Order: sequence, then C-alpha cells, then structure tokens
Amino acid sequence: MATNWQALADRTVRRLRENAYPGRGIIIGLTPDASRYVQVYWIMGRSENSRNRVFVPEPNGFLRTEAADPAKLSDPSLIIYYPLRHEGGAHIVTNGDQTDTIWEAIRSGGTFEQALGTRTYEPDPPNFTPRISGIVDLGDKQNAYKLSILKTNENDEAQTKRQFFHYEKAIPGYGHFISTYVGDGNPLPSFAGEPQLAPVFDDADETARFYWNLLNEDNRISLLVKTIRIPDGGAELTVINKHGEGGG
Repeated sequence: MATNWQALADRTVRRLRENAYPGRGIIIGLTPDASRYVQVYWIMGRSENSRNRVFVPEPNGFLRTEAADPAKLSDPSLIIYYPLRHEGGAHIVTNGDQTDTIWEAIRSGGTFEQALGTRTYEPDPPNFTPRISGIVDLGDKQNAYKLSILKTNENDEAQTKRQFFHYEKAIPGYGHFISTYVGDGNPLPSFAGEPQLAPVFDDADETARFYWNLLNEDNRISLLVKTIRIPDGGAELTVINKHGEGGG
C-alpha cells in the first residue's frame, strides 16, 4: 500500500497551526517539479531580546541575524549568528553558530557529522535548547539531505543526545521538519521523535507565506526560504522579517 504523504504532511501543518511556540524551525525538501531543493528556516521569540532580530542576506549568499534595534540588544551570544552558509555544493542551515562549525569542517575536508560531534546543546538553562541543523550537498550521491538534533538526554546536562537523519531520496512536494521545541512551557520542552513530513511548493514566495501564516503572530520574528537548483547549484533567497517590509 502506498504511503499517504499528504495525510502525514497535513498532520504536521495542523500541529504547527495549533502550536504557539515551536521556537526555531527547519524544513528541507524538494519542490513538486523536482527541480530544486528547498530549505526553510524561521525564528521566534518570547523575550524583547529574542524578538529584536531580522534576517540580513549578504551578497555572497550567506545570511545572518542582526538586531533590528541595536540599542535594545542585551545579549547577542545565542541570537546573533549565521543561519545560512554554503561551500561549493554544500548548503548549510542551522539555528546557531554551529553553522560556522559545519562550514569550516567542510572547507577542510570534514563532514556534517564530524563537525556536530564537537558541539552540544545550547547553554541556556533551564531550557537547554537543542541545536538543529540541516544540509543539502549536491556532491553527496548517497543522500538528498540530512538533518540533525543535538539535545540533552532527558535534561541531563552531562549527556548530549546526537540524532542524525539521512534521507537518501527526496519526495517531490514535501520536506522534513524539525524544531527546537514541541510547544510553550517553562522550561520549554525539546522537540522529540523523528522529523515530520511537511509540504513545500514550486514557488518560494508561496512556501514562505504558507509557513509565515502558520506561525503564531505574536511570536514569529523572521523566516527564510532558500531554493537550490539541482542541475547547476544556483540558489535564491526569499526573506520575511516582522521588523520591516513584508513582515505583516
């Protein structure tokens, strides 16, 4: 019996719509026409410091977070970083400065897994926020994309649980979703289980607006969609910032 991909994706959409605070989220998948990989990343915030951010694309295709109002920035350590970098055909997306760790490893001949083996969850008790990461490497003939979650083992600070998910074939029209949290709370409960199937569309703007509109209006901050053309590796970015035009 064929897998009902749409039913699985609909369930993820419903959970996201009902979730006031999934935190930071990553989706990696393939457009319905199978011509481009898609990376979606968003940030959310509850505190003034977390909400005081925008996504800033750079001319080289990298993207960084930046304070919307520098005068209000109180602690940049876990909120100012590069969510996006690339090296050759390897396109990296993460929720923290492990982007740089992965990028530097790949530049020196290392791997996604080796790089993340040197990192742990974020040092922000009592939440101990998971580090979530993903990669599309057009030079990897075995995997379409990979996702990773680094988190505590049942909130034990002495142990890092390292989860890696390798997807050998992408499913046209769908991606896999992970986030930092499963919902609001104190402490915030970490994402649990396997990545969840989620829809993506041929039009990057449609994908961006679809997920922006799913996210809680009060807590959503910024969202990006990156598309990567499979034949030549050409990439394009769509960005929505709450602080600024298009942030609705």
